[in-house]
Amino acid sequence: MCGIVGVVSQSPVNQLIYDSLLLLQHRGQDAAGIATANGSNFHMHKANGMVRDVFRTRNMRSLPGTTGIGQVRYPTAGSASSEEEAQPFYVNAPFGIILAHNGNLTNWQQLKDEMFRVDRRHINTNSDTEVMLNVLAHELQLSSSGLQLDPAALFKAVSGVHRRVRGSYAIVSLIVGYGLLAFRDPFGIRPLCLGKQETPEGIEWILASESVAIEGIGFEFVRDIEPGEAVFIDLEGNFHAQQCATAPSLNPCIFELVYLARPDSVLDGVPVYNVRLRMGDYLAEKIRRELPDVAIDVVMPIPDSSRPAAMQVAKKLGVEYREGFFKNRYVGRTFIMPGQAVRKKSVRQKLNAMGIEFKGKNVLIVDDSIVRGTTSHEIVQMARDAGANKVIFASAAPPVKFPNVYGIDMPTRGELVAHGRTDEEVARMIGADHLVYQDVDALKQAVRDINPALKTFEASCFDGNYITGDVTTEYLDRIERARLAPSAQSDRDAASEAIDGGAARSQLHLQLSVE
Repeated sequence: MCGIVGVVSQSPVNQLIYDSLLLLQHRGQDAAGIATANGSNFHMHKANGMVRDVFRTRNMRSLPGTTGIGQVRYPTAGSASSEEEAQPFYVNAPFGIILAHNGNLTNWQQLKDEMFRVDRRHINTNSDTEVMLNVLAHELQLSSSGLQLDPAALFKAVSGVHRRVRGSYAIVSLIVGYGLLAFRDPFGIRPLCLGKQETPEGIEWILASESVAIEGIGFEFVRDIEPGEAVFIDLEGNFHAQQCATAPSLNPCIFELVYLARPDSVLDGVPVYNVRLRMGDYLAEKIRRELPDVAIDVVMPIPDSSRPAAMQVAKKLGVEYREGFFKNRYVGRTFIMPGQAVRKKSVRQKLNAMGIEFKGKNVLIVDDSIVRGTTSHEIVQMARDAGANKVIFASAAPPVKFPNVYGIDMPTRGELVAHGRTDEEVARMIGADHLVYQDVDALKQAVRDINPALKTFEASCFDGNYITGDVTTEYLDRIERARLAPSAQSDRDAASEAIDGGAARSQLHLQLSVE
């Protein structure tokens, strides 16, 4: 999960991109980057950190031009700490291309090998974004004749990308001297939205991961980019679009609606807030069926993404809705913390339970999802410490039982508390008196209730169906080994430091660890 934006403006674009990235900050907190085009030159600044920390006045001044792209990074491939793998990425031939990516390529390692052996291109990092950039560059070289590019050649190149690349991807890229090229994978897994603004000087265009980044800076939301579609906006603001995939189908990531996207966004015709309300309706029905004799005094959300579902649960059950957990907004989202030790510590820093709302009550806590179980365990314990009589825990999402390989950081089965366990076993592990999960079919129906045109979804973490068709058990085993190996080395290094008298530090464990 990352956030991307691309803008073709009639005035300096750096501030527009910066403001859009602030609105997409929830999609990535590891790194941020902006690149602009000014005549025949690219200008770029990127670094690890939040948007406000990465860009200072001097950095903004070094980003002239009326066309640009930006990204906030949440790493799913490559190194989480390497500034070299912050985006955008640049390649100088052909033409000069700079690119940012949201998603995860499932065949990036194979493509990296092909780049070296067949295409004679060197990939310098372990980032799948650099692989995508070089695949696009190679296809552009094949599709263009002479020194000129036209929309037909660009769209032919994107068709070549679709034939070679597997996985999820939403792309924004700049081609020096030509304009902005953006496209979406043929399955429409990761979102990409289009907006525009009329000015006296002409039309300005924006593409972004969520509609909130478009409307939040004063642009008008136009539509979603279709699966497999590519759009090209030249430097004069002329807009071109073409379907570049042979058999596109819309399968949006349902976890975007559960957790990742902001509630004030609209993705693929679905207002996120409305879906979360509807999820609460279905969850309330299941709670009533499964716990008919359990007394519930209050319903409480875990702020912020579970609040709409919790409000509907309380309304449907006829139970009082209360805010018992208060959030420190200066701590990052615990779901994207780098390791278990850091994640567990951050929960207490992020949330505080107010005793007056818990003391002597049977509390129903509603969260958006349960992934590793560590956060849920800490929350249940906080409720008990605050004086709760009983703690009933409800997840607005179904059990996360399978790895996600399309851009969400839950790739190993051993990390998933619901993998291979019953609901009763998970309840005991997180310390709850009762646990209720949303049903998979109910979650999908909640989305269809809002937009009946949506028939299928990317919901692999819930149902185990990997829609790209290339994810096998062997593939999952391979990525798990690759992910766990650095963790084991990190643990050995930490132990060595302690033995040698070095400063003590927390070790980051990827395996599930619930105390």
